[in-house]
Amino acid sequence: MTAVVLRWIGLAARLYLGYTFVHAGLAKLGNHDQTLASVRQYQLLPWQAAPAYATVLPAAEIVLGIALILGLFTRSVAVLLALGLCTFIVAITSAWVRGIDIANCGCFGGSTSAATGSPYLADTLRDFGYLALAVYLIVLRRTALSVDGWLFGNSSSTAGVVAGDDR
Repeated sequence: MTAVVLRWIGLAARLYLGYTFVHAGLAKLGNHDQTLASVRQYQLLPWQAAPAYATVLPAAEIVLGIALILGLFTRSVAVLLALGLCTFIVAITSAWVRGIDIANCGCFGGSTSAATGSPYLADTLRDFGYLALAVYLIVLRRTALSVDGWLFGNSSSTAGVVAGDDR
């Protein structure tokens, strides 16, 4: 594929993932008590640490999502989102394995999981899809219409689009 096509695919991935995280953060931002209950239901964090996590998580999702939409420090933001997605996948899988009944993962505020019967599988597969988009953005050097491209320039060769090529 040409560098131009890869950059436009990257733009689509960037906008979709960015919107998803802004949406998730905004859904949690308005209801701290519900976000805190969602965090505590996984039984992974110490009881006293959950309020801090429930406070920081929505703000982080919004800030990182906006940065991704703008294409500002795209690769660094994608790394942070990939790490966050890995923790979400571990949390959901851990609850599933331990038999903790979670009807609402808390991912998008008060909304319930799209799956009926087994929200764990649907939520885990959804997060793996988001993780795949984040990894694509990490591997891709530049995307179309990004602040990164404006600040740091775009490589004109196809090879320069992929990480590791410092031409």
